Amino acid sequence: MSSAANPARGSRKSEIGVVTSDKTAKTRRVEIDRLVSHPKYGKFQRRRTVAIAHDEEQISHAGDLVEIVETRPISKTKHWRVVRVIRSSASASDQADS
Repeated sequence: MSSAANPARGSRKSEIGVVTSDKTAKTRRVEIDRLVSHPKYGKFQRRRTVAIAHDEEQISHAGDLVEIVETRPISKTKHWRVVRVIRSSASASDQADS
């Protein structure tokens, strides 16, 4: 299979968000915050999207800032993968020490 047969492989959506739940194995709940302008008044409002992401190596924990990338459907709700941890939370590192 040549690389020309798969041109969309490198153009996947990626988002940055905060892990809010790491209770299930290899699954993370990531909240993505964004600012949206009101159509009439122009005031910026904070909107939040929740994505369920697959974390194969279980490298992220609650409170971590992570980068996720869109992928094939892994389950009914999982369509994202955790690529890397951008910033680790202080509480996650304290739990690992004890």
